[in-house]
Amino acid sequence: MPDYRSKVPKDVFPSTLSEQEAALVSHPMVQRLARSRAALAGDRHRPSYHYVNPEGRLNDPNGLCFWQGRWHLFYQGYPAEDTREHWGHAVSEDLVRWRDLPYCIHPHPEERCYSGATLVEDERVVAMYHGTKAGNMIATSSDPLLLNWSKLGDAPVIPIAAPSGEKLPYRVFDPCVWKQGGSYYALSAGRLPNGPGGAPVAADFLFRSENLADWEYLHPFVEGDRFTLVGDDGACPYFWPIGDKHMLLFFSHMSGGQYLLGQYDTERQKLVVENAGKFNMGPAGPSGVHAPSATPDGDDIVVIFNMNPGKRTSGWNQIMSLPRRLSLGADGTLRQAPVAAVASCRGRRLAGAPRALPANEEVVVQGAQGNALEIQASVPPGRESMLELNVLRSPGREEYTRIAFYRERGFADMVNWKRPVESVITLDTSYSSIGADVRCRAPETAAVRLPADEPLELRVFVDRSVVEVFVNERQCVAARVYPERGDSTGVSFRSQGAASELARLDVWEMASVY
Repeated sequence: MPDYRSKVPKDVFPSTLSEQEAALVSHPMVQRLARSRAALAGDRHRPSYHYVNPEGRLNDPNGLCFWQGRWHLFYQGYPAEDTREHWGHAVSEDLVRWRDLPYCIHPHPEERCYSGATLVEDERVVAMYHGTKAGNMIATSSDPLLLNWSKLGDAPVIPIAAPSGEKLPYRVFDPCVWKQGGSYYALSAGRLPNGPGGAPVAADFLFRSENLADWEYLHPFVEGDRFTLVGDDGACPYFWPIGDKHMLLFFSHMSGGQYLLGQYDTERQKLVVENAGKFNMGPAGPSGVHAPSATPDGDDIVVIFNMNPGKRTSGWNQIMSLPRRLSLGADGTLRQAPVAAVASCRGRRLAGAPRALPANEEVVVQGAQGNALEIQASVPPGRESMLELNVLRSPGREEYTRIAFYRERGFADMVNWKRPVESVITLDTSYSSIGADVRCRAPETAAVRLPADEPLELRVFVDRSVVEVFVNERQCVAARVYPERGDSTGVSFRSQGAASELARLDVWEMASVY
């Protein structure tokens, strides 16, 4: 096997928290990451309260977990000494303010450290990830800041090829790991030729182990999936309980981040699918939501995504979304909201108070300028045909990012023969930038199920080159944007067809987390 040992220094850290903290103060890698973060901070499109890695490129988030009172985020990073994929590492006490730590999982015997997940046990954290040209790997750590990792056997626990050379009935790719009963279970991402005419469809292959080292292949895990598309694959899987059900989050290289929701049949070891949804409404690129990393938190799931660029930027490219808390509503459908600590980034309140919106007239919110904002707006049900919110708006509308809500303009409920229950939210970046090098994406348009008498509740986050829109905690659309003009900072509303009312409007400046 080739020698894939990383050129990035790999230090052994002390075993107590106080000693680790002391060692990090003068650690050369930590100091370098701090210098790089400071040098890149002046880039006008680099977000200030979304996580961005401190140096170089960024790819999938990995192994999000909570260990000994702290949140840990891992990600595919590309260190300067050796630009193959390593696991980068950051730690936080609130999921919002992150502290950069040294790269923690280095290549060898694998060529590159690709995506994977973690399992938190009482005495250790288990990471399972894909090592290219080797297979799926296991590494463990038990120190307070998860700085020291040891690979199990220094070899793949699920090799990428059979020793005899025969064709495997599964693909060895992005894994996740959990424990049920006394056994460990793992998924390995892939596809099967089970679609129309033998076309490929998403699949995740299930394995079982008693000791993490020896794995037995069982079968494809998902049963009854009528939701994913022909051509999807099941990359970056995360399988966790949520409420009284289980959720499989994953990424399709064709159509982006999504989830399957259903019952976990622990006797047959199958996820029996009942519902599904998407985290982006088109392909992942350009400028879209990419892969998830998720971990359980009580009855809920916390998830973070990387987001793809739509413009070349010097020294960095992708970013992370805001961490979201996923839960199940009383009706069994998904709820998603930014984690509570995001509100702690609020600074000066720029605008507020209810106000009327005349029909067919754009109303600019005076004093609400900024490129790092949180906007909360509540609009009671009315007669307007469409409600529009524009952010990052230049005074002459040369640049603006458009958010539009259409009440009851979606699909009808043809099962129960009720009036149309779906509303529609659209995030349109078509006019977000006048830059010739910016690749805008087709509008992100998603269904939102609101009762007829429920007000529209918008919570919009603007952070330099990203806009995330949460609608009544039932839907979220997000995209990257790149305004070129320095005055593209305004906020406006428009009520189309009939007058409406902003029963609530709050606009806050958002402080940097760095």
